[in-house]
Amino acid sequence: MAPGEDAPPQPGGRVRRGWRRDLSASFVVFLIAIPLSLGVALATGAPLQAGLVAAAVGGIVAGLLGGAPLQVSGAATGLVVVTAELVQRYGWRATCAITALAGLAQLALGAARVARAALAISPAIVHGMLAGIGVTIALGQLHVVLGDSPSLSALENLGALPSEFLHPHPAALLIGAVTVGVLIGWPRLPGRAGQWARLLPAPLAAVTLATAASLGMTLPRVSLPAWELPALPALPDGPVLGIFAAVLTVTLVASMESLLSAVAMERLRAQRTDEPPAAPTGLNRELAGQGAANVVSGLLGGLPIAGGAIRGSANIAAGARSRTSTVLHGVWVLVCAGLLTAVLEVIPLAALAALVMVVGVRMVSFAHIKHVQRHREFPMYAATLGSVVLLGVLQGVAVGVAVAALLSLRRLTHTRITVTEEQVCHRVQVNGQLTFLAVPRLSRALAQVPDEANAVVELGGSFMDHAAYDALHSWSAAHRARGGWVTLRGRYGRPLAEPVTTHACRPWTPWRNHHCTRPVTDDARTDADGGRQLLGGVSAFQRNTAPLVRDELARLAREGQRPGQLFLTCADSRLVTSMITSSGPGDLFTVRNVGNLMPPPDHGSGCDSVGAAVEYAVEVLKVSSITVCGHSGCGAMQALLDLAASPAGHGLASDGQTPLTRWLRHGRPSLARMQRIGRLGRGEVALAERPVADDVERLALVNVLQQLDHLMAHACVARRVAEGSLHLQGMYFHVAEAQAYVLDRRSRTFSAVRPGVLDAV
Repeated sequence: MAPGEDAPPQPGGRVRRGWRRDLSASFVVFLIAIPLSLGVALATGAPLQAGLVAAAVGGIVAGLLGGAPLQVSGAATGLVVVTAELVQRYGWRATCAITALAGLAQLALGAARVARAALAISPAIVHGMLAGIGVTIALGQLHVVLGDSPSLSALENLGALPSEFLHPHPAALLIGAVTVGVLIGWPRLPGRAGQWARLLPAPLAAVTLATAASLGMTLPRVSLPAWELPALPALPDGPVLGIFAAVLTVTLVASMESLLSAVAMERLRAQRTDEPPAAPTGLNRELAGQGAANVVSGLLGGLPIAGGAIRGSANIAAGARSRTSTVLHGVWVLVCAGLLTAVLEVIPLAALAALVMVVGVRMVSFAHIKHVQRHREFPMYAATLGSVVLLGVLQGVAVGVAVAALLSLRRLTHTRITVTEEQVCHRVQVNGQLTFLAVPRLSRALAQVPDEANAVVELGGSFMDHAAYDALHSWSAAHRARGGWVTLRGRYGRPLAEPVTTHACRPWTPWRNHHCTRPVTDDARTDADGGRQLLGGVSAFQRNTAPLVRDELARLAREGQRPGQLFLTCADSRLVTSMITSSGPGDLFTVRNVGNLMPPPDHGSGCDSVGAAVEYAVEVLKVSSITVCGHSGCGAMQALLDLAASPAGHGLASDGQTPLTRWLRHGRPSLARMQRIGRLGRGEVALAERPVADDVERLALVNVLQQLDHLMAHACVARRVAEGSLHLQGMYFHVAEAQAYVLDRRSRTFSAVRPGVLDAV
């Protein structure tokens, strides 16, 4: 094997590495699950042992049977309020029976394959429900931190807070403050020592330090009874309708929390580039697995179980590769419950209460609030949150669904249309959905636009039925026939295809054939005529395109650029990045140079321009992906091949006398890589649909791989990739075919991108 060449992956080695990572990840999740499970049990008023039972059963049963391999299940934080009410109303044995019945309901729903339908509930309602539960949890556990006992009613807890603040329990308050301080500050510990300390999960560090600080204090502590066979669940006494509502509430909340967490874990897993693509999450299997876990947990005297984003994200961040880590974490919980009871009984209850209080506060996500505001769904979120706090979980969800239905009905029926006369055009603004009910108002508004006037119609809604389409079509055609000019815009100022044969935003045509940019004489080659063509293009932009993008550019000017992608490609004029990526202003942060080269960081200050652009994109703009795009017929690749064919290398082998020859030396690693592959008699890169045409194309493909390796040599890129927040990908564009190919880095194969196909790479 040549020096520097990667050894072919060995299946046995990959399996061993996977086991090691799963083993280490299982310990991390176990260390988080122990204090969290005890804290949830404390908050519900259930036996503390029930939290450990739920953690063990969730890890082993849901881990083995669920459809989301990397999701970690345990005591459901979203059911704290519901479980506390059930324990107080029906007793603990009856609560276990309700948990088992809810598990049977989840098994039935999984068999009926309705998991995807459950996700049809608006995320605003789901996040509002979780936020309301979080507020209720935080208010209740704050009383424990202050040294008192909480009530089930959030309003009663809120009303009692002033007197509690006036007469707190100093020791409990101190331990709670220590716990919260460590939870907040632990992930921010600086330096190398902080980096090593952060290997210990923040919840475990917080509870451990709070426990150490509480030694010598008189405080209520964890009390675990001796392990014995659990008492069989007992059917609750009470109205059948009330019991049915309790089972329905547990089923609904546990299922929604688990399914949303499973979807989130799938997205986190998809961001990792250091493992083969995994099978998609089976949501129906996950729902059935959660049901089986709840049945077993209820029979063994455990809390209701759900998948949790806290445990699952920690599992993925710790490097878990399969469901083995989830199952092992459940085994460690069992071992701890059997062998370390004396250690657990040293933990003060105030520390667990503070831990759960912070979890409740974090369930109110400001990122979710901004998201629902952006989609004009904040009323649903606020109504659900407030109703959950005031009325209960099931009632809060019902209120949220009702508000969602009312808002949808209002959006369909309430449409506001205004006409304003501006200096250069008449602007018709439509706020709301365009249905047949709004056609009379639309026709009256359009009739106010004078003949031969420039008109801009802005559609602020996302729906237009056939009646409205016909009305716009007829008026637009008639207005143009009378010498007028019409532009349609969609939401956020985006161009919208008009309901006629022409479009306001025309398809791309060759620049030299534009009648609006053509020089006076077609055969003129003077600088003046070239400048006239360029200015003609600018004039065409001001006339046709600027009115369409002016609002969007004004928004970008106010808010600053926030591109999600860094696109590194060649300076070749035949590569129009915005055209081949269908992108617009603010979408791509583009770096272009001869040969799409990315010099490593140790190549001297002469290469700082490209490195500075990458650093700015990664560290300041926080792009989520970097794409290196090569292309066919690249002159830089041809020059490098000339270097290989000629000892003199056309001057490239020397120190270089021009900026171009000095720059092309950064492509030598790609050339050496291709030559090494040739000596070994095997190919490193391939095109999936056809053979590689020639050495120029082969070198262009190898060069993409090499520049991706050079990118990883930059510390900022390597760090973001290791964190899972940055994705690198390769692309190749064949000019003559007008075909883009995307690299699969595992097989080192470039596959053609086909219309309508969105494969993850």
